[in-house]
Amino acid sequence: MGEVDAVVVGAGPNGLTAAVTLARAGLGVRVYEANETVGGGARTAGLTLPGFLHDPCSAVHPLGAGSPVWAELPLGRFGLEWVHPDLPLAHPVAGGKAAVLSRSVDETARSLDGVDSDRYRRLLEPFLGRWDDLAPEFLRPVLARPPRHPVLFGRFGLRALEPVAALARPFRGERARALIAGMAGHAIAPLSSPFTGGVALMFALAGHTGGWPFPRRGSQALSDALAAYLSSLGGEVRTGVRVTSMRELPEARAYLFDTSPQGLVAIAGDRLPDRYVRRLARYRHGPAVFKVDYALHGPVPWTAPECRRAGTVHLGATLEEVGAALAAVGRGQAPDPPFVITAQPSLFDDSRAPEGKHVLWAYGHVPFRWTGDLTDAIERQIERFAPGFRDLVLARAPAGPAAIEARDANNVGGDISVGRFGGRQALFRPVLSRVPYSTPDPSILLCSAATPPGPGVHGMCGYHAAAVVLRRLRA
Repeated sequence: MGEVDAVVVGAGPNGLTAAVTLARAGLGVRVYEANETVGGGARTAGLTLPGFLHDPCSAVHPLGAGSPVWAELPLGRFGLEWVHPDLPLAHPVAGGKAAVLSRSVDETARSLDGVDSDRYRRLLEPFLGRWDDLAPEFLRPVLARPPRHPVLFGRFGLRALEPVAALARPFRGERARALIAGMAGHAIAPLSSPFTGGVALMFALAGHTGGWPFPRRGSQALSDALAAYLSSLGGEVRTGVRVTSMRELPEARAYLFDTSPQGLVAIAGDRLPDRYVRRLARYRHGPAVFKVDYALHGPVPWTAPECRRAGTVHLGATLEEVGAALAAVGRGQAPDPPFVITAQPSLFDDSRAPEGKHVLWAYGHVPFRWTGDLTDAIERQIERFAPGFRDLVLARAPAGPAAIEARDANNVGGDISVGRFGGRQALFRPVLSRVPYSTPDPSILLCSAATPPGPGVHGMCGYHAAAVVLRRLRA
């Protein structure tokens, strides 16, 4: 094995972004990936029937389309094309009605109840048109540097600190409250948790700025574009290589791990002091997901017409219902009804299914390492808002926490966030540090979603870790 400047273990979006960042700076980079394809949590596969393409983990990328680092990369030249649904998000409630998150603030506001329209506009107004200022601040380590726009960030931060239950309190109608709760539900934390308000605000702003798009032909197209761009810069990706020890890696000036903290210890633990390994052992994983991918004979027959125009549909009739589902998971119980997140890319991308047929991506939250089957509960929740859905199912591919981890080792116990969102870990992960990517060995860094800014397909964890490497090598 020849020498390289930097080695990256794991070819998920963060690992590939780290590798691209280093290669753009002129470093020789080699990436090792255990799976036969790159992508980690951003892959596409045939899970059901021939001709149906499913995303085993991530599907829709609100933060990816607005990622500060990817905005600077020519990924379109390497096959990435963002598909924008008519509506980024719909959230049905009782009576065949739905709230929507539209690219238009006015359309979103009109979908809410009465005076909640003006309340929504007032909530978002200070931050509209400021995504390019806010996103780099929100998607970075808290202690890295003072904010470049302190007044804007301070105003946003005060709202972001709030639990979403408090953020939604001024709203009176069910549609606004459910819409906000559903966006916060992506954090997989109780609605009473601090910082969940910030999650809802960022998803809303992302929707109004760049939408909630998905890559044409599936999430694999994003990962493939990153890998192809890396190759054009002289970087190398080796797939189907499971690294189990540092001894299997070539000599390099830096090693970046797009792995869970446990994965880092398993490979490089003998290079790290015991006290640091013990700190990583205290890192907490969060709830898991139970996912079902469907091949359908036709589009989902949603009662609310807005849902038929949306790329993503959240299912939980009220804020209280969404909150009860998340609270049950926090207590170690399977929720019934679950809060279900669905995506229907084939409505807008005909490459995903045979002509006239469709795919549906759906998951509900369950306890960490849960071993039950949530399929029936998920389908009852879909049927509630789309009667006749089950009659359209040609095939289904359920995946509980163990299967989710088998697809991507970073998702320990089915935790797709690679760590609990809550308490200190909401801001500081995997350990409290000004440079959280670093380890006591200056050549070894962590660059996965277990580092700031945390989960989501945006590449910023990898970018920030690579920036640390570049600063050190240039010092």
